[in-house]
Amino acid sequence: MFDTIKEDIRSIKERDPAATSSAQVLFLYSGLHAMIYYRIANKFYKWHHYFIARMVSQHARHRTGIEIHPGATIGKGLFIDHGSGVVIGETTVIGDYCTIYQNVTLGGTGKDTGKRHPTLGNNVMIGAGAKVLGPVTIGDNSKVAAGAVVLRNVPPDSTAVGIPARLVTKQKKTDGCADLDQVNIPDPTAMEMAKLKCRVEELEKKLGK
Repeated sequence: MFDTIKEDIRSIKERDPAATSSAQVLFLYSGLHAMIYYRIANKFYKWHHYFIARMVSQHARHRTGIEIHPGATIGKGLFIDHGSGVVIGETTVIGDYCTIYQNVTLGGTGKDTGKRHPTLGNNVMIGAGAKVLGPVTIGDNSKVAAGAVVLRNVPPDSTAVGIPARLVTKQKKTDGCADLDQVNIPDPTAMEMAKLKCRVEELEKKLGK
């Protein structure tokens, strides 16, 4: 567990330009504090000490504003930036080196049983205020734009934008680095309009206009 926490600290320091030292991340970052509480609660959950696990997670929620169910499965290097209002459900699975911003919900729809919450691949970014609901899968290296509501699977190397979310396919990343850009995200509506414009121009040329 301690090795995983050390990797969480290293990952945050590497990706957050505001982080000046490992000590700063350890003592001042609520996202890391929530992850430390989660790692402890998850141990108790796996040992079937469910009451203690939930007690630890609820204490974490009061201390950090971040609610992570102890039954969730979270890989190494998760960066919860700012963090306030983040909710991660019981059957959520999160891969390695993902980034989650404030007011994100990885929740259920109320219609599913068993696996009720999302699965995130590796190097996934979930923008501020986004909601990913139900047992959907967000593929490796994909982004969910700020404020989006995702109800369907997102393939790898893609971006989901809007309410309900629509997909924009991106070129696959090759350097393995985390891309934290929440601004320069393609607009699927604008892209479709551009395609239609090109198609109209082609048809006009064929008609001799």
